[in-house]
Amino acid sequence: MEKKIVFSGVQPSGALTIGNYIGAIKNWVELQDEYDCYYCIVDMHAITVPQVPKDLRKNTLDVLALYLACGIDSEKSTLFVQSHVPAHAELTWVLNSISYMGQLNRMTQYKEKSKKSEENLNAALFTYPVLMASDILLYQTDLVPVGEDQKQHLELARDLAIRFNNKYSDTFKVPEPLIKEFGARIMSLQNPEAKMSKSDSDENGYILILDNKDAIRRKVKRAVTDSLGAMAYNDEQLGLKNLLTIYSIFSNEEIPQIVNRYEGQGYGKFKEDLAEVVVNGLSPIHDKFEYLIKNKDYLEKIYKDGAEKAEYQAMKTLRKVYKKIGFIAR
Repeated sequence: MEKKIVFSGVQPSGALTIGNYIGAIKNWVELQDEYDCYYCIVDMHAITVPQVPKDLRKNTLDVLALYLACGIDSEKSTLFVQSHVPAHAELTWVLNSISYMGQLNRMTQYKEKSKKSEENLNAALFTYPVLMASDILLYQTDLVPVGEDQKQHLELARDLAIRFNNKYSDTFKVPEPLIKEFGARIMSLQNPEAKMSKSDSDENGYILILDNKDAIRRKVKRAVTDSLGAMAYNDEQLGLKNLLTIYSIFSNEEIPQIVNRYEGQGYGKFKEDLAEVVVNGLSPIHDKFEYLIKNKDYLEKIYKDGAEKAEYQAMKTLRKVYKKIGFIAR
């Protein structure tokens, strides 16, 4: 039986946090045995906001090395850089022609980002959900691992697939979300009501996957809890709930087990142990990353092979699309 297809990607716009690891990459590792997975480094998405070219190149390779260091296997999954497969941009142009301005205007992320960067309010920022739809639809994707904050973009991809299929006959699979409930959103260590993000102005709000041991210990120690002092997992104690989630995921222990262990001990001891759990969990990733990033030839082989495989699949879809809309075959 053919495996179902999964597509996902991460922007190379700076170092990745443990939120990216827990909410996305760790999950992807678990999916690759069951599904045919396409994992992309979405560098075309990254340029919707200003980038320093040499940093973008470095970050793209860093993300690839991190994918591999976290356990994504290039034999099982297709790993590639988005800009290496021109079909992503080509399908976007076609889908732009059936995308409605009103629908794009309502995109929550566009509204948020446009408030932040009014001086750089470019057309790419407005249409990048269409590029995201192209990323997904090109590979006849069955399932897309998404967090709550990306559900709206997946809805657009579904709408465009249905709209195109209705207009030109069945062409695209209509993708379904693959939502992981536990750990899908790791929150800021300083503001547990906001998602952990590397763009946070307070560096104590996030832990980077590549942070050194001292930085991890310092950030966990400073993490916000509450004045209740009671060990519990609930929505009244959001800071503690977030820390317990991180502990559970890195230690593979159930929440009740952790809560019982630290009952009546205060938060200090719990945070101390949590820091070590995170340090130990990230340590093998650090070692593997350091080895990989020094082996540029190996990384180059991975992304070239991945792009070749991805392009083969993408072009099958694009040729079909071009024929249906009336373009003459190349």
